[in-house]
Amino acid sequence: MSLPITLHRFRPRLLDALRGYDRPHLVADVGAGITVGVVALPLAMAFAIASGVKPEQGLFTAIIAGFLISALGGSNVQIGGPAGAFIVIVYGIVERYGLANLLIATSLAGVLLFAMGLLRLGALVRYIPVSIVIGFTNGIAVLIGLSQLKDLLGLSIEKMPGDFFSQIATLGRHLDSFNPWALALGALSLGVVVLWPKSYTMPMAPQGPAQHVRRYAAQVPGTVVALVLATLLAHFAALPVETIGSRFGGIPQALPAFELPGFEWATVKQLVIPTVTIALLGAIESLLCARVADNLTEWPRHDPNQELIAQGVANFIVPFFGGIPATGTIARTVTNVRAGATGPVAGMVHAATLLAIVLAAAPLALHVPLAALAGILLFVAWNMGEWREFARLRHFLLPYRVVLVGTFVLTVVFDLTVAVELGLLAACAFFIYRMSTLFRVTPFEAGEVQPGVQVFELFGSLFFGAVGKIEALQAQVPDGTRAVVLEMHRLISLDTSGLDALEQLHLALHRRGIALVLANVNPQPLGLVRRSGFEATLGAENIVPTVADVRLADAPAHGPGG
Repeated sequence: MSLPITLHRFRPRLLDALRGYDRPHLVADVGAGITVGVVALPLAMAFAIASGVKPEQGLFTAIIAGFLISALGGSNVQIGGPAGAFIVIVYGIVERYGLANLLIATSLAGVLLFAMGLLRLGALVRYIPVSIVIGFTNGIAVLIGLSQLKDLLGLSIEKMPGDFFSQIATLGRHLDSFNPWALALGALSLGVVVLWPKSYTMPMAPQGPAQHVRRYAAQVPGTVVALVLATLLAHFAALPVETIGSRFGGIPQALPAFELPGFEWATVKQLVIPTVTIALLGAIESLLCARVADNLTEWPRHDPNQELIAQGVANFIVPFFGGIPATGTIARTVTNVRAGATGPVAGMVHAATLLAIVLAAAPLALHVPLAALAGILLFVAWNMGEWREFARLRHFLLPYRVVLVGTFVLTVVFDLTVAVELGLLAACAFFIYRMSTLFRVTPFEAGEVQPGVQVFELFGSLFFGAVGKIEALQAQVPDGTRAVVLEMHRLISLDTSGLDALEQLHLALHRRGIALVLANVNPQPLGLVRRSGFEATLGAENIVPTVADVRLADAPAHGPGG
């Protein structure tokens, strides 16, 4: 009998947020949206440049995907757009497959994300162990920081390679082209972002003029302050540093036209791994971000399936306008929450703000020094990593350490896909080992038993990783035993491998003229025993409520064939 598939009911959170929506809510959302839009401006350009594409592609992604994710998503306050986590992935795909294939892989990942949400698979992302998430997040942060050293130091490198060791070797070979002015601008930008007051650290009731000034200053994002200062300094001092204009020729003052990327089935078959990587990382990042937002607000918790559907729609459409992969972004979402957003309208206003800036002020981006964007991205990379987890490793068991450190190293040295795959394999192997050690077979000592009866108590879960302890049981049964009773009150689950081990034990005991009796069987194991036909083989009289109900016969009641 086939199991019915229940599809997710499409209902964006925007519909619920608009119920009772009034002017105070609109004012709060517009203010928050404008704030986030200003914050997103330098980040969108920086993420795109670091990913190996043009800065306007990051802006178009933030505008189009940001609007769609907020309008169709399952969170009140999540902000979508290009994310730092995708930098390494996108750069590697562009280097290996080309920009056109990146666009195709992104659209295909959108279809996959949409299907995951429609099939209600949003909750499955939560089953990825936190050690894997921390490992690859820290690994991506290291790679982002490494990728920014070229622009931070002003090195004359035409194109950086994609893998870790080649990047280090390339940086080392070009150190003679070091530009101290670029380093100064990058360090200035990094220092401003780090030291600029943050709105969420301000006291609720400031006392004195200095605290009032700091509170007002904190309303202006530090990234924007750093970008403006570095740009003005580089332009008016005519510093010899590379800018957006000198590398990319500027940013167009309009959205791109709709254009279908070249699609060939032979090419698509080669994009399975990039597609799955984009979809997996997008799902993990967006749902982790939504969970962070849930912990910061009192709004209803996000709907993970609706969020995946929105991410799927956004990633499917954005490539037709030259955009790159998008997902939920923690930094901009937190900014949105701190700015007082009440619903998805804030995210839609954020996209409209970016569009207005592009249409009105795109030519000004010509003068933005790339070293300043590198400094900002270094701050993003540092905030992205959970570095204290390395110091806390000594408090955890070996499996946690191996999975976290292994995922981190594999992400840095190889790539995210390999890291997550091997990390999941290691986590599963350790889990199986741990569960197998929790399963125990011990002599039953809870009461008197009849002569010639050996009673063993089973604890835990009898599954494929623990069957060896059942296979070894027959060697513990002395000659002259008439029956072996397995007391199963504390056996919580049984799988088919465990059932097979019981069948083999029954067969081995029957050859010695010993009956096998199951006592106090829980519903799940009992259901499997009955569905498999083992009850008929064993004999219904040999499945008893308690050990006291065991009644011995002269010989085993049934043979292996029933």
